Amino acid sequence: MFFIRAAEEADLPAVAAAAQHLDSVNLPNDPQRLAQMIELSVKSFAGKVPAAKRELLFVLVERQSGQEDGQDRVVGSSMIFAQHGSRQAPHVFFDVLEEERYSESLDRHFRHTVLRIGYNYRGLTEVGGLVVLPGYRGHKEQLGKLLAYVRFLYVALHRDVFCEEVVSELMPPLERDGRSLLWEALGRHFTGLSYQEADRLSRENKEFIRTLFPQDPIYASLLPQSAQALIGQVGPTSKPVERLLRRIGFQYAQRIDPFDGGPHFHARTEEISLVKATRRLTVGQGGSAAVDALVAAESPGPPFFRAVRASVRVGDDSVALPPAAAALLGVTEGQEVGLAAVPAEGS
Repeated sequence: MFFIRAAEEADLPAVAAAAQHLDSVNLPNDPQRLAQMIELSVKSFAGKVPAAKRELLFVLVERQSGQEDGQDRVVGSSMIFAQHGSRQAPHVFFDVLEEERYSESLDRHFRHTVLRIGYNYRGLTEVGGLVVLPGYRGHKEQLGKLLAYVRFLYVALHRDVFCEEVVSELMPPLERDGRSLLWEALGRHFTGLSYQEADRLSRENKEFIRTLFPQDPIYASLLPQSAQALIGQVGPTSKPVERLLRRIGFQYAQRIDPFDGGPHFHARTEEISLVKATRRLTVGQGGSAAVDALVAAESPGPPFFRAVRASVRVGDDSVALPPAAAALLGVTEGQEVGLAAVPAEGS
């Protein structure tokens, strides 16, 4: 069986193993940095840091029949950043604009893609860090979907913690050695840094972007065709995530990452279908209709949050859980849970 819970300090080796398959700004292949992230996540779930600084790391756990809790295996992760962007460290992006030009004397018409740097100082909630170990991808339980959707169930249960808009920055196609052709054609010329160096530096310091990147619009037609082709493109490993996001209300925002050209997908928090559909119910008799749902239970101490996918029977104000799901969640009759129906394929 599989369930999702808040990460704990003992998960570091497993999270580090997962990070080797992603190595992104959100989930870097850096054990020291990951240890800091897990520590902050534990404090965030416990409510011991200000809401705007909370970073929440969820782990996907496999439990074999008859295993003890200490023998569970972590096989994936996903994250929420309560607020990405502030006056001290704004959210930075390129707006992707289209400009038309026409010469009557030559009778020539052109459409130019223009990149214009932008900043968000108010902050957005960001979701990211989603990775499933290779041996578990394509699993019949659709594990990536669970890791993606559980974040919005959590957001709905703690709506006051999160911003009015949610962003997901998807990975674009990269070279086999990890280079970004867009960065090579653009960012390197203005910073003198490699893509990997700039990526690492930007995790803690965005000042160099504001001071070194051009503030005037950039005509993409001046870049090599190979770099132009990457603007706003979703990489092959991110295609499933794109489909999941679109299914619940996200759209391409005509904005890209200023480093690698990866597209930004945005949604108003209140318009995300999973957020709108989340309910708080009491464990009890439920109703007659079976619902495929994510069900979550929370506690004041570690692991603070657990969630499981199960076929449940939902009534007006109560839900009947299968015994195995109730056991994984650690709930009994009369306790409160959060519930969101899993969107059907193609919905």
